[in-house]
Amino acid sequence: MNARDVVYEKDRGVARITIDRPERRNAFRAETVDEMTAAFEDAARDASVGVVVLRGAGGRAFSTGGDLSWEGSMLPREIPHELRRLMRLSSAILDNGKPVIAAIQGYCVGGGNQLNMLCDLSVATEGSRFGDGGARVGSLSFWWGLELLPGLVGDRRAREVLFLCRQYRAEEALQMGWITRVVAPRDLDAAVQEWCDELLERSPQALRFIKTALNRSVEAQYPSVVNGGFVAELLHGTEEFREGMNALREKRRPRFERGGGGGR
Repeated sequence: MNARDVVYEKDRGVARITIDRPERRNAFRAETVDEMTAAFEDAARDASVGVVVLRGAGGRAFSTGGDLSWEGSMLPREIPHELRRLMRLSSAILDNGKPVIAAIQGYCVGGGNQLNMLCDLSVATEGSRFGDGGARVGSLSFWWGLELLPGLVGDRRAREVLFLCRQYRAEEALQMGWITRVVAPRDLDAAVQEWCDELLERSPQALRFIKTALNRSVEAQYPSVVNGGFVAELLHGTEEFREGMNALREKRRPRFERGGGGGR
């Protein structure tokens, strides 16, 4: 597999997918998404692979989501196409048939957090940061963020996360049910390997059917994700979104105008 943004390795039953853009805090662009998808699809086809590990390179971030050069410059009419690209990636994770572990060190926010929530197990290092900043920039987590977070942390906490756009340390995320385990940075690799060793001793057939059954409720939310794409398409054409993106680039607080609005 020829790739620029992703490192893909297989060894002793474990497929390891690493987002390799540390200079961008492992933010992803279209090529990154396609390369991750190809890696997950290969792991699904390979009978010798029993577990998949997803991580970010460099130690500063698992992923901060969509790169500004990609997501921030998207035209509204491009949103449906890019959502299809992202949906192929999420399907490659959810339909993989093999347990997927997120190994998190550093920032896990925005689309990076959505990647984390698509995985089956998540282990994070102490001090890692979780959050979603969609409302801060005039957008929303239209790729699974709105659908998966309430199931992990509960409806009230999900509203807190999505409305207030705060960041949460790994220890808080663990208490909320957002992730599975927290370890010291030096213990991350050992913790991941421990899970891999245990999973490789389990029945591949049983794991596949368990994952399929657990994901039934997730699959039922596909229409909501598609609807979120339509909403994002509308938002990306607004002055609020442009102001949010400009503020993010200029590292200042956005100046959103009040007034108008209403209910649904």
